[in-house]
Amino acid sequence: MSNVILSIIVMAVITALLRFLPFIIFRGDKKTPDFIAYLGKVLPYSIMGMLVVFCLKSVDFKSGVHGIPEIVSILVIVLAHWWKKNTILSILAGTICYVVIVNFI
Repeated sequence: MSNVILSIIVMAVITALLRFLPFIIFRGDKKTPDFIAYLGKVLPYSIMGMLVVFCLKSVDFKSGVHGIPEIVSILVIVLAHWWKKNTILSILAGTICYVVIVNFI
């Protein structure tokens, strides 16, 4: 039992350190390096692209429903985001669309 508690404490301290480290390294009085600013701009889009590829990697477009629920849900996400420019709304709309198609249609 003590090993579990010790492991949780170590993980919590490391997680907190990783969260606070950027604020310690890049204080308000120092200019953020250009490379770090560049990463801050491109990484969110890269991560979203990787998530899309990961989610679609196991879809078999040659059998079954041919990926129709996934394609329709992606279209709903794109249209919702184009319409409202709200990421949370887009993801929620696509998720609801996918769940409805898979379970009820």
